[in-house]
Parts: sequence; structure tokens; C-alpha cells
Amino acid sequence: MEKKIRSSAELFAGITGAYPRSMFKSVGYHRDELKKPVIGVVSSWSEMHPGSYLNKELAQFVKAGIWSAGGTPVEFHTIAVCDAIAQGNGMHYVLPSREVVAAEIEVMVGAGGFDGLVLISSCDKSPGGMLMAAARLNIPTIFLPPGPMLSHVRNDEQLVLCDIKEAMGALKDEKINAEEFEAIEDDTCATAGVCGMMGTGNTMGCIIEALGMSLPGTATTPAVYAAKRRQAKLTGERAVALVREKSLPRAILTRGNLLNAVRFLMAIGGSTNAVLHLPAIAREAGFELTLKEIDEISTETPCIATFKPSSRYTLWDFFRAGGVGAVLGELKTLLNQEVMTVTGKTIESYFGAAKDREVIRTLGNPVQPQGGIVILRGNLAPDGAVVKVSGIRSVKPRHVGTAKTFDSEEDVMKQIMGKSIRPGDILVIRYEGPRGGPGMREMSIPAGILTGMGLGDSVAMVTDGRYSGATRGFCIGHVAPEAQVGGPIAAVRDGDRIEIDIPHKKLNLLLSDEEIAARLKAIPQRPAPIDTGFLGIYCRHAAQADKGAILEN
Repeated sequence: MEKKIRSSAELFAGITGAYPRSMFKSVGYHRDELKKPVIGVVSSWSEMHPGSYLNKELAQFVKAGIWSAGGTPVEFHTIAVCDAIAQGNGMHYVLPSREVVAAEIEVMVGAGGFDGLVLISSCDKSPGGMLMAAARLNIPTIFLPPGPMLSHVRNDEQLVLCDIKEAMGALKDEKINAEEFEAIEDDTCATAGVCGMMGTGNTMGCIIEALGMSLPGTATTPAVYAAKRRQAKLTGERAVALVREKSLPRAILTRGNLLNAVRFLMAIGGSTNAVLHLPAIAREAGFELTLKEIDEISTETPCIATFKPSSRYTLWDFFRAGGVGAVLGELKTLLNQEVMTVTGKTIESYFGAAKDREVIRTLGNPVQPQGGIVILRGNLAPDGAVVKVSGIRSVKPRHVGTAKTFDSEEDVMKQIMGKSIRPGDILVIRYEGPRGGPGMREMSIPAGILTGMGLGDSVAMVTDGRYSGATRGFCIGHVAPEAQVGGPIAAVRDGDRIEIDIPHKKLNLLLSDEEIAARLKAIPQRPAPIDTGFLGIYCRHAAQADKGAILEN
């Protein structure tokens, strides 16, 4: 049974309402303001990274829009974790932070009395967590994606964050010198805003718009543009209207709309992390979104646009080419067009036209004939694995290679930095799944360094962990079940042969089922890597990657 969310009228009613009324009056609200729709303005904000840095300012413009429309804004914040800062041991906390963001919003709204919400997302896991909260709470909600940063141009190329990772490999391989490396480091993040590549932050920001949960055009408008402040005001005004119209998120976050989001993801070659977030959002909305459905959509959806790190184009190029609306317009014959949006109109009202056919291709002239992400299965990944084929420069029809096994990211990093990796190797990194990591760490830095060393397409990485949206190369993640719960990836030994067949969507350890079962039986059960604090809770209750790595009871 779901908990009913208390309205502001219920909170402030009668004699007992004097208690909360006095609290609100003490921070500057007067009695008449407490009779208007109370809108929570929630930003994922911190001073740690550029993707969240401007959100506190944007919230003030949202509040101005709410005031002007006759509502009463109440601001609070959620955590704002950054994947780039969390690399290494800090990465244990990143995917679990999604659950914390959703819980923070649930707790604040459940304990208070809100009539509606404006959610200002940030990078990586905050958009997923906020969408989960919107579906869970099901009170009128609208999003404001903060938008991408602008890119610095160096040697006629726009720099974005993934360039620094690949520069690490280039420096290690002596392809660039220390002075060139420092120049790239200084200019990679040129302004505030979400990093200007199609990483998880921008992938999810664009999906928010593609779902019709934000106003049209908001996802790709640069964070530092004056237009973003105007969008913030209009978002605040629309939030008040949503309350008066009694428009609820679950009327928008329908199965048909989530399937649209998957199709959009495939068309833009977005982050593989979205394959974790979309099933988690669906679960909160009351239905299941499976890897089988995601794979079917990938098969029938051409990839019509790719962005850094998969191509030379950035989010600035995407914005100028027409943004989310242009991709939706190109996909219109493949979409469920009658789904509703926060504008009160159907998603058809978001459709636009591409302004640059080099950046956004037609369905008849795609970048590749299938979606940017492919689901693999086989005896190494019975419940599925994920590969971003749009990030591989030269996809081999079938690759059979020799396994080198590692039980942590740190172990594989030692081998990479020691230059002991050779073309054709298949690096198997396990015990990095949702429970075994814990938190399903990204193998982003190892993948970036391999690419910088010129090995990105000739060395495959297979892991029960995950990758950043800023990753390119021969990277297979989300292997399920994970090693920690006895998945077949735990049985791989150095020297084993592994088959990766992307056209036929296969990932196999070339051993008999009997040999795999015997090896797994002989492996002692590993204790949970962490048994205290929030990570301890996540270790005990995290679902597998194919279920979105959500917290289960």
C-alpha cells in the first residue's frame, strides 16, 4: 500500500496547523502565501563540480516563476555526486547515490506538505534518482535539466571531459608531453554546466526532455546561456499550472513513453548507464522494463547521431543541430506519439527538424543501422551484458580472444600502467558488480587509458561493473549475474578463450556447461566486501544489473 502524500492545505489546516505555520512564518512566509500551492524546488547542488554548480542560481529563477504564477516556492537540495571526482574507491558510492537522491526527495516531501515539485537535476545519477522519486511520489512534477557546458576549442577540436582520460594514456605512452597534458587538463571543463559530451549526465538530461518531463528545448540549452534562466522561470510558472491541472507524473511515465525513451537512447548512442536507470524508473512507475524489450528496440532503431566520445561532435553541436526535438522528429514514425507531457500536450508537440544533417542523420542514412547499445547473452552472461557499439570505431563481426582475469579495477590498472596488455587480449574484471564492488564501479579510467594508448578497439574489457557514458572502445559491462553472487564470470581463468559475437549478440566462455559448473562449485563464497553504513545496506539488498541495480527488500 502506497503512502499518500500530504498537501499543503492538509499541513496548514486548523489548530494543529499552527505548528507548521509558525515554522514557515519564522523563515519569512506570511499567512496568505501558505494558502497558495506550495512547490518544492529541489536541486542536486554542490560546489564540487560544474554540473551542479549553477543549480542553486537556477533555482532562484524557478522560484521567481512560481511566485509570478501565484505559487509559493520552498527550496531544498539533494546530494550531487560527480563520477569524475569519484573515480577509484569513491566510485563505490556513485550508483548507490541514485537511491539516496530518490530517498531524500521522498523523505522531504513525505515529511512536509508539498503540492508539486520542480526537480533541477545534475550529473550522472541525480537525474535517474529524481525520475524515480517523481514516479514514486506521483505529485505534479516538472524537471529543469541544467544543460551542458560550453567547450574550449584547441587545435580546431572541442575539448570535453573524456579527452583528459584519453590524454592520460597518451601521456603514459609518450604521445604527448607534460606541458600538453596540463593544457588539456586546464581547458577540459571550460565553463560550468554538465560536461559537454554524451556522458550519463547529458544522456539522462536529454531523456528527461524526450519523456516530456521538462519543457521543450531545455536539455541542450547551454547552462551559461541567458535562455536557461528564462527557461527556469517558465518551468516555475508551469509547475503551478500542473498543480492546478492535477497533472501527475505516472500519467506521463507510462510504458509507451519509457519505450520511447529507450528508442531515443538507441538513436543517440547514449550512455549505457541509462540501461540501469530506465528499468529502475519503470519499477517506480509500476511496471517492468526488461533487457529483452530494450534489445528488441535497439534492433529496430537506427543510430542517427553520436557525440563525444563516440564522434567529434559535442553537446554544443547537438544544440545547434536542433537538439532533442530534432531527434524526436526524425524518429516520429517509430514513436508512441500520443503520450502526454508536462506541457499538457502530446510528445508530438516536441518534434522539430534537424538543422545539420552531419550531426543528426536521417533514418535512411544512419550512423549505423541498429541502436547504439546492444544486449549480449550467453553462458558468460545468462542474464545479459551491455556493449555500446556506437563507441567502437571498428566493430569486429566475431572476436575470440584469450582471457586475462582481474578481481578489481586496481588489479587491471596495474597491468595497463605496466604496459603488459597486448592487442587481442580480453580483460575480464569481476567482483565489481552491484553487490561485489559494491556499487558497480565504472571501469572508465582503464578504458580511457587503453584508448589513449591506441588499444581501445583491439583490447576488449568484460566486466560485471559498468562504464561511463564518456567511455569508448571495446567495452562490455553489466555482466549478470555478477561474480559476487556466483555468476559464470567468476569461473573464468587466465588463458580461457572467450567469444564476443556482436552481430549475433553472444558472449560465451568457450567451455562446457559442466566445466563452468564444476569451477563455480569449487570457488569459496566471498563475504560481502562492506558490511557497515549505507554501502553495507546496498551490498545486502542491491538487485542485479539486468534489474536496474535497484535496492530490493
